[in-house]
Amino acid sequence: MCRRFYGPRERKMGLLAFLRIGVWFNGLRAFRKGFLGNVLGEGFVLGGVFVIGRDPQGILLEHREMEFGDKVNISDVLHAARRITRDL
Repeated sequence: MCRRFYGPRERKMGLLAFLRIGVWFNGLRAFRKGFLGNVLGEGFVLGGVFVIGRDPQGILLEHREMEFGDKVNISDVLHAARRITRDL
């Protein structure tokens, strides 16, 4: 059985994404923090972060990028990771 996070197709944003003000603010924020980016890979695929617990727990955190540069809250990731049970 094949499982996919994004369903039957990847989530992408096209060139019109650069007209969104949030994308420009995210890019400016990254530039100010010293991130210049790269030109490797597929540049239009939106990313995401998942924290997955053991079988009965399932997905503890799901964050899908809504636009380029949309960041996950790190404290939410750490909180979800701490909730993963260690029992076998």
